[in-house]
Amino acid sequence: MSSRDLGVQPNARRLLRVAIVATDPKRRRELARLVVEAGHTVESGDGETADADVVLADRAVPSTRRPLVTLGVDDVEQAGSLPSDASGAQVDAALRAAAAGLIVRPAETGGGFGAGERASAALITPRELEILTSIAAGLSNKAIARRLEISQHTVKFHIESLFRKLDARTRAEAVAKGLERRRIETFDI
Repeated sequence: MSSRDLGVQPNARRLLRVAIVATDPKRRRELARLVVEAGHTVESGDGETADADVVLADRAVPSTRRPLVTLGVDDVEQAGSLPSDASGAQVDAALRAAAAGLIVRPAETGGGFGAGERASAALITPRELEILTSIAAGLSNKAIARRLEISQHTVKFHIESLFRKLDARTRAEAVAKGLERRRIETFDI
């Protein structure tokens, strides 16, 4: 069954108005080209443009109330952060995501679990969070299995996954790293 059969029109991609902040005029033109090729418009101004939906900044973190995507800046405050050599498709995706209220970070490039510094950024599933909370409460695998109504084997599987994602070797270390990660990732609104 197609969307026509259902009487639904496909959603057209939303055109964004993008303000670009770059000190190097050549780089600004390059970014403007990427933005236009992605189907968006470039707003004149320095990031404080009232008409912009999102701001794209090169190697800078300008003060703006608009969603901000930076290139070449490792900062956790802005909506989007990409490496300076991000492709046009990555920039487009980051702009769209930031304008929609999402947070964008580069994908892990280390080659698997435990590789590279970003390994700890792997997502923890809701079930793994329940397991970690139970570990923090001092429960044994058997008690966790009873509480969550799953097998002990499944509990062990989730714990091993948590150890990989948190780069932990013991239950106590997993809890400590989980708490630290939560502290870093949580902010006041």
